[in-house]
Amino acid sequence: MKKLTLLFTLHLVAFFAFSQEIKETTFKSQIKEVTVFLTGAQVFESSSGQVSAGESFILIKGLSPYLDEKSIQVKGTGDFIIQAVNKRLDYLSEQKNGEKLQALQDSIDVIQRNRNIQLARLDVLKEKTSLLNANKDLGGTQSGSSLTALKQAMDFYDSELMKIKAEELKIQANIQQEKNEEIKLASQVVAMQASTNESTSEIRIRVKAERAGSASFEINYLVANAGWYPKYDVRVKNVSSPLALTYKAEVFQNTGVDWKDVKLRFSNGNPTQGGQIPDLEKWELNFARLTTFNPRTQTFGTVSGRITSAADGNPLPGASVVVTGTSIGTVTDMEGNYSLTLPSGANQISAHFIGYVSRDALVNSSKVNISLLEDGAALDEVVVVGYGAKQKRASGAEIRREESNLYLAAPAPMLQTTVVENQTTVEIEVAEPYSIKSNGERTLVDLKDYQLDASYRYAVVPKLDNDAFLIAEIADWSKYSLLQGESNLYFEDGFVGRSILDGSSLQDTLQISMGRDRSIVIQREKNDEFSKKRTIGSNITENREYKITVKNNKSQAVTIDVEDQIPVSVNSDITVEALTLSGGNLDAQTGKVTWTITLPPGAQKELIFQYEVKYPKREKVLLD
Repeated sequence: MKKLTLLFTLHLVAFFAFSQEIKETTFKSQIKEVTVFLTGAQVFESSSGQVSAGESFILIKGLSPYLDEKSIQVKGTGDFIIQAVNKRLDYLSEQKNGEKLQALQDSIDVIQRNRNIQLARLDVLKEKTSLLNANKDLGGTQSGSSLTALKQAMDFYDSELMKIKAEELKIQANIQQEKNEEIKLASQVVAMQASTNESTSEIRIRVKAERAGSASFEINYLVANAGWYPKYDVRVKNVSSPLALTYKAEVFQNTGVDWKDVKLRFSNGNPTQGGQIPDLEKWELNFARLTTFNPRTQTFGTVSGRITSAADGNPLPGASVVVTGTSIGTVTDMEGNYSLTLPSGANQISAHFIGYVSRDALVNSSKVNISLLEDGAALDEVVVVGYGAKQKRASGAEIRREESNLYLAAPAPMLQTTVVENQTTVEIEVAEPYSIKSNGERTLVDLKDYQLDASYRYAVVPKLDNDAFLIAEIADWSKYSLLQGESNLYFEDGFVGRSILDGSSLQDTLQISMGRDRSIVIQREKNDEFSKKRTIGSNITENREYKITVKNNKSQAVTIDVEDQIPVSVNSDITVEALTLSGGNLDAQTGKVTWTITLPPGAQKELIFQYEVKYPKREKVLLD
């Protein structure tokens, strides 16, 4: 046993002696480029310095603690060989707070010191009040001199006590005001710190050189807690003008490292998604009574709410909220509030924040608040990863397309950008250097301005909504590399609402809803005189008639698509027959009836449609 212990000790001493012989040199590095994905970002850094003869470690310090070790790529230039690349967490080097973060903390300290002084003053005023109360025995004599003294004493007591109460109220108001300010500052500090973990990452590059000399390294890696969401401003002056589209990126990053004067690229890729093609499982068909159907979930046009910590209820500024399965998302403000426009059929959102467990939530109302639990899992130390040459940004031929002819001049020049089509992704490069701090705040970057030829029409579904919606249609839209995202709508120089620009549509023509136009008046009425119910033999026959009135109050002619419906029978004992449709087109499969009408200024048109339903008199159907 002693021999084994001695042998182990000798090996351990030899190991440490060998380790101590390898020199460590710290190289300064600088972030040059960042490719921001929908989730995550790829950071490109450069570093240079002098390497020693023999074997040595080159240390690249101060990197994000959320660096993905499997994504590290290192390319070296110089007379040396890269033997290995390691990544580990550096717990000894604390992340330095930026000037803004330190200023916020200093402001909080000043508020807390001032509050202590004011609380001490309240204690003094309390003692002063007690002293007055202890000496307010004014006597009970009725002599004239005593009454004069009594009045003087009462005036003195009243004056002093009012001064004390007034000062107390002023101090309490100041304390409450400063407390509110402290909460805001503390929330901002939480967002800027992004994590309670004070460690940073470092990359250790083991090299071997025949002789001392200069060396430079190009390093890139994937980092979490960053991303961007597509946003759009859609402006239409009138239905005779082109559509002005501003493509924006709402970018955020909580990586722990500021991006200072870096070249930005925004990619529609998502490296966090699996790259494996799914398997199609067997579809087992059974009787309906043995089949379970999920009830249809009600959908909402918008959803808003607050993201908070489940531990203390405090807001989580800088939290990411995404519509599940889409590129539509946003970041919470300093009070933890968010607001999103939902695409058709969307019924679930997901909330994420550093140091907390992500949570999905069903959108079962227009207001959804989410509380997140703290994540107890600590960052594990990483031992070793692979290395290799700098990864190509494009697989296959890289296609560059300059779109200067589509650029829309603005009073203040935008950032110049270039669209780069890779084999599987599309990137938008920002020509000018850009800076984004690691504080979780939303930063809007204007990417492109387009003037697009569009055709316009109005659409209305009076059974559901009496307002007419302006629809802009853009042909050959796929060349603009648009993603699904929220859009702010401006019509005739006024903000008219928000909508979804569905860049993932498979249609040849992109349709953009420009919101409601209340200059077109629509009314849908049921004709009760025609809508009768009668029994004929063993069947019941019911008739329905509806009148749709459309009036154009605009100063120009408009084209309007009107859509309504008649029921579709799914039972052989129920028959539905369309009677009068006023020239409308009936889709027998869906029951939808559509009319396309053109109205001159001030004109009005009536559309009447009728249908008849027959069914057994022992049954009931719901027609209203």
